[in-house]
Amino acid sequence: MTTTARGVALANVPRLYDIPEASQLLRMSRSVIYEQIRAGRLRTVKQGRCRRVTDRAIADYIHLLEKEAEAAR
Repeated sequence: MTTTARGVALANVPRLYDIPEASQLLRMSRSVIYEQIRAGRLRTVKQGRCRRVTDRAIADYIHLLEKEAEAAR
């Protein structure tokens, strides 16, 4: 478990990814990430003027892809 300088545990703190980081994690192009966001399939949050993708949103998106793959069989 990682801790900050103030001793706060970071194990359960949600992570925020910018679009290039989310693109790398999901192995998708930036334009595909934005298409998925516009389609409502990948959720984001706003941090100031920037869009961020939470680790939970990435996990939910992967689960959605798994369900779609299962239904296509």
